[in-house]
Amino acid sequence: MLSQYTQEYITTSRLKTAYYRGGQENKRKLLLIHGNMSSSVFFLPLLPQLSQNFDTLIPDLRCFGNSESLPIDATKGFREWTKDLVEVTDALGWEEFSILGWSLGGGVAMQFAMDYSDRVEKLVLLAPCPPCGFGGTVGEEGTPIQPVGIGSGAGFANRQMLMVTAAQSKEVLSGLLHSFCFSTDFHLDPNIEDMLIEGLTSMKLDDQMYPGDYYYTVHWPHVLAGDHGVLNTMSPKHVNMTPLLELAKKPDILWIHGLNDVIVSDYSILDFGYLGSIPAAKR
Repeated sequence: MLSQYTQEYITTSRLKTAYYRGGQENKRKLLLIHGNMSSSVFFLPLLPQLSQNFDTLIPDLRCFGNSESLPIDATKGFREWTKDLVEVTDALGWEEFSILGWSLGGGVAMQFAMDYSDRVEKLVLLAPCPPCGFGGTVGEEGTPIQPVGIGSGAGFANRQMLMVTAAQSKEVLSGLLHSFCFSTDFHLDPNIEDMLIEGLTSMKLDDQMYPGDYYYTVHWPHVLAGDHGVLNTMSPKHVNMTPLLELAKKPDILWIHGLNDVIVSDYSILDFGYLGSIPAAKR
């Protein structure tokens, strides 16, 4: 069923973007934005169903999948990607559309809605990056811990895990995929698993791309977000999407979250704040 979809490419003034598309005959348009350590193929199993009702576009973000490998200026927050996506949708003649963003893509989706609110009809956030940034904040308001950027960004990336990912050890990658993305009782089709593992290994590893650079500090946990690369875009040092609530033209927003999510939650295994509360992490 999925073999009917072939990845295509479109070149704009910013970069060459790889994408899947289905349902072009439909009037309603839907942009899907994938998450961290993934690519467009993570949404591909949904395309047959979605394309029955939507003209559906699934691009690979810069630094992921088969899109062109170009640096990320993290001081812009998510705007490297939103500007890329504006040019892609312009080139395809899309004026207004709905957006679904997952994880990192949820942050991109929120930023897009803030910067181009006249183009967004509806916004679906699937376990999105927290509006005040991932890591390095405290309380429900997301107040940044001082110095701003501590315990967030590329410094919290597990370099050893990235080396395994780059080496494409299928057994280990399968374990990572099931640990991070699926509940323990979920059974994944082996063919789809192989496709997702390929997406998992698609990040472009570089201090300017993935995960990015970071600074040392004398304060625990001894890392500060840098100014380049994917993971630093999510740091409270560079991003704050709470103004989304005050937009004059705010789209309807549906926020979806899994109760057993181990990544985007108050008990995230990637958050130094939570890890610091676990006795094992203090040894």
